[in-house]
Amino acid sequence: MGRVRVLVGTRKGAFILEADGKREKWNVSGPFFGGWELYHVKGSPVNPNRIYASQCSGWFGQLVQRSNDGGKTWEPVGNKFAYDGVPGTHKWYDGTPHPWEFKRVWHLEPSLTDAETVYAGIEDAAIFRSTDGGQNWAELPGLRGHGSGPNWQPGAGGMCLHTILIDPTNPQRMFIAISAAGAFRTDDGGTTWKPINKGLHSQYIPDPDAEVGHCVHRIALHRSKPNTLFMQKHWDVMRSDNAGDSWKVVNGNLPPESAAQDARRAFGFVIDVHSHEPETIYVVPIKSDSEHFPHDGALRVFRSRTGGNDWEPLTKGLPQSNCYLNVLRDAMAVDSLDECGIYFGTTGGQVYASADAGDSWAPIVRDLPAVLSVEVQTLS
Repeated sequence: MGRVRVLVGTRKGAFILEADGKREKWNVSGPFFGGWELYHVKGSPVNPNRIYASQCSGWFGQLVQRSNDGGKTWEPVGNKFAYDGVPGTHKWYDGTPHPWEFKRVWHLEPSLTDAETVYAGIEDAAIFRSTDGGQNWAELPGLRGHGSGPNWQPGAGGMCLHTILIDPTNPQRMFIAISAAGAFRTDDGGTTWKPINKGLHSQYIPDPDAEVGHCVHRIALHRSKPNTLFMQKHWDVMRSDNAGDSWKVVNGNLPPESAAQDARRAFGFVIDVHSHEPETIYVVPIKSDSEHFPHDGALRVFRSRTGGNDWEPLTKGLPQSNCYLNVLRDAMAVDSLDECGIYFGTTGGQVYASADAGDSWAPIVRDLPAVLSVEVQTLS
């Protein structure tokens, strides 16, 4: 039957939730690193007991933590993130030049083939790689240096590289997303990169169809169709069928449905794909970029079984009144059991789980600190 381990990063520590394949009774351990922000916690697909965590504090700075025993014990590893060469400048909020400065690690992405290799997406935006289990980090400078870097500008939450996807069929291909520069792809293992933002339209930037400058919140793919990407943009849910070379809007009937608001549709942060159905995707729309809570105070996950445009609200077990929380970009995950399990965490401290692909939901745990990230490991 298998079992699952859910890794939860919060504003005040990390938590590990474990259950058997029925996913009815959960053991909760933590907090680990209580009082620290845990931006992301993720396990290696090669060695599930190898888990990496990004620990951050405004007082004490950044620490990368590593566990070799499934989260029972932890050790700090390398925390030196030095930009390659002369860092240069990017644009600040007001458009003036601003020096690149390391602030924190937003995302950790272990290799699909080597437990000692892990990638880190950081703020100010860059991608780093470690080949010794996180002890030493080196920038892949082709991303910042490919040409558009000086024109990147932070979004409201900073200029963060928050998404790293590795093509499971081609380890030389990776996709990343930056707020608020957009999405990029490498086809040669990170040596060179290209913007993949054609078809994205952002009405509040000087050139709405610019090559870079779009606020991409999250991208996702299914391992069986790695050329098909799904994106939750600042406004709009998008789809690409050519590895990001072009995109189309697949908002369909996502809220708000008023034609008068078509230019401001489908705001949200998170998006993910069913583990067995590559055309089944999940989003959690919220009201707007200034009101980060669900429409009408009703928490709804929307599911499309057709790869976009046709969406159904999933509400069973979720609060449908007086609910004013948010689901952040790294706070949804999908297990690979049959039937597929979906998990998401909220800024209200709940972690919800569905053991039936979203048809019904129940909280695993309540009253945690605000949830920043949710990842799941499917264990034998």
